[in-house]
Amino acid sequence: MSAARRPAAAPANKRPQIPGAGNATPEAPGFLASGLGVALFSSAVFGISGSFAKALLETGWTPGAAVTARLTGAALVLALPAAVALRGRWHQLRDNWLTVLLFGLIGVAACQLFYFNAVARLSVGVALLLEYLAPVIIVLWLWVASRKRPRPLTIAGTLLSLAGLVLVLDLTGAVKIDLVGVLWGIAAAVCLAIYFFITAKENDTLPPIVLASGGLMVGALVMWLAAATGLLPMAASTADTRLGPWVTPWWVALGGLVILATVLAYVSGVVAARALGSKVASFVSLTEVLFAVIWAWLLLGELPGPIQLLGGLLIVGGVVLVRLDELRTPAPLPAELDHANDVEPVP
Repeated sequence: MSAARRPAAAPANKRPQIPGAGNATPEAPGFLASGLGVALFSSAVFGISGSFAKALLETGWTPGAAVTARLTGAALVLALPAAVALRGRWHQLRDNWLTVLLFGLIGVAACQLFYFNAVARLSVGVALLLEYLAPVIIVLWLWVASRKRPRPLTIAGTLLSLAGLVLVLDLTGAVKIDLVGVLWGIAAAVCLAIYFFITAKENDTLPPIVLASGGLMVGALVMWLAAATGLLPMAASTADTRLGPWVTPWWVALGGLVILATVLAYVSGVVAARALGSKVASFVSLTEVLFAVIWAWLLLGELPGPIQLLGGLLIVGGVVLVRLDELRTPAPLPAELDHANDVEPVP
């Protein structure tokens, strides 16, 4: 989705995608290999965001405070690189102000806030799997809106993901899942799906890092305004956090959330997309779910049950089928999702 970032007839990754990047050429096997390593690194650091966030939430931070701190810190770090990327061409930012605004509101602020609220009530792995239903939501919406039935492979992928959702929720299991947390997770998925439709109509004149930086600034401003008006509960704590066997100062988890899970994750995603091309990078980004589960197990002691893990495999498998169906289509992508892989919404 990648959320970071992205996707077409049905997005499958969340990493930043670069317009016109295409697939890496076979003449550069070393470049391809290095790009694969960077893509895996990007998925790994994106996947750790839920663990860092939950470590803060367990000490008294509210989801709103964690999101606001993450957006503000990352926006400040990326401000200078974004200014350099513009090289004085500020009219590009002015011409794309609506895209930046909507990206900040939906792809950054709302998506992260809903995801962190889900993480506060569910395990990190389950919360992220729910957000990964965004491609299925897009398929269903386009089916209803166009009244044109998807191809068999897309339908099979959608049904597989829905079956996986049932298993992830484990409705008959001994441990009852938090319904409010599930709703937050689905809201994050809906928000991500809306983001894909918004970026589909974005042109290629705005550098991806500028869109990301601008979106982070807009998102941070919205969160601060919501807190100032009392609409968003804000509470933070300086209590130590626990990450695996280590007890660390609060700023360690916050710094990891800002630097590792946001700034480095986004920048490495851009590098990977340029090296591998958007299609290959979109598949590699699916490993974010695996990394998120591993990080939550190592740092929080969380591990979904066997039924939920099976459901997670079905969800990811369904997304892969939808993505494969998209890639085997020789015709141009539908206008609705022509650029949906360009920039990560930051999960």
